Amino acid sequence: MSYSPFGTFGHPAAGAIRHLRAFALVALLALSGAGLAQSVTVLTHSSFAVSRDVVQAFTDQTGIEVRFVAGGDAGSTLNRAILTRARPVADVLFGVDEGMLPRALAADLFEPYESHLLHTVDEPYRLEAFRGLVTPVTAGFVTFNLDRAWFEADGRPLPTSLADLADPAFEGLTVVTDPATSSPGLAFMLGTIGLLGEAVWLDYWAALRDNGLSVRDGWTDAYYTAFSRYGGDRPIVLSYASSPAAEVIFAEEPSDEAPTANLRCFGCSVRQIETAGVLRGAANPDAARAFVDFLLSEAFQEDVPLQMFVYPVREGTPLPDAFDDHAEVPRGDELAPLPDDLSAEQIEAWLTQWTEVVLRGRAPGEVR
Repeated sequence: MSYSPFGTFGHPAAGAIRHLRAFALVALLALSGAGLAQSVTVLTHSSFAVSRDVVQAFTDQTGIEVRFVAGGDAGSTLNRAILTRARPVADVLFGVDEGMLPRALAADLFEPYESHLLHTVDEPYRLEAFRGLVTPVTAGFVTFNLDRAWFEADGRPLPTSLADLADPAFEGLTVVTDPATSSPGLAFMLGTIGLLGEAVWLDYWAALRDNGLSVRDGWTDAYYTAFSRYGGDRPIVLSYASSPAAEVIFAEEPSDEAPTANLRCFGCSVRQIETAGVLRGAANPDAARAFVDFLLSEAFQEDVPLQMFVYPVREGTPLPDAFDDHAEVPRGDELAPLPDDLSAEQIEAWLTQWTEVVLRGRAPGEVR
């Protein structure tokens, strides 16, 4: 994935365009203004994006200069925060979701802070697990995208369930991302555990493996290399519910129909709520708290959909027409629940089991 906090294309679904611009931004970006008395440094994953004028307005209003440090993908960004927690490289960490939060909490990364704007967040996104340490900022829905043109040319019907992905009729067609290195990969793995239960989830993954599952380290490689829409041989890719909308918005020629479709079925999607928190030991804690508040402001939240191609969490924030037409939020029965036990130790144990079964070919019974 690439990094572009001031680009137009923030979400992975717009990654191919964003990738062309990312290297010019390198690892550290800054907005400056006259007479700034404070600064805040934000460590964020490579899919974070915000319009330049939105951040400049924050600087103009507060006198706080904003610097962004690129941490790579979400997992790498969290690892960097943990490894540098004795001497933090930033004041704010953005991008920790429910699946990664236990590791962050186990490392005692965050100072307690609850934004005074938290009441503006839709109730479903105000999770007890956040414990007044992190603030919900965006919501995404991990799901499978299907290449309509590939299936039409091949003559096979579109899959209609998670079970179809393990059916020989769809052998060799699916690509996912490694949960150890990818946040959507981790979300989907946790979703299968929550949906199927600990007694069955590894058997499902073994069936996917035996049906020719491809695993890539990150979203960009899966979507823009393995996915058939971009020249790969996999017409089923683990991505986001908002990806079809991005395909329409960034299409070279206008179209009323997205070239990709979401797999809509029972338990097919997993919600990701991305958060921001003030890092313990931050050099500029007051500025950090002000920036966290800014992330819930109307200006930032309205900027979210077309910058990061995820959903705002602030209640009543309007969505672009393309989201309404091509990126419908999954229904309740389409969302897989997360497991009850999301401790860092338990997630690490599941990742070890997943690796042994999916990547090393062991039988589920050997690793339980």
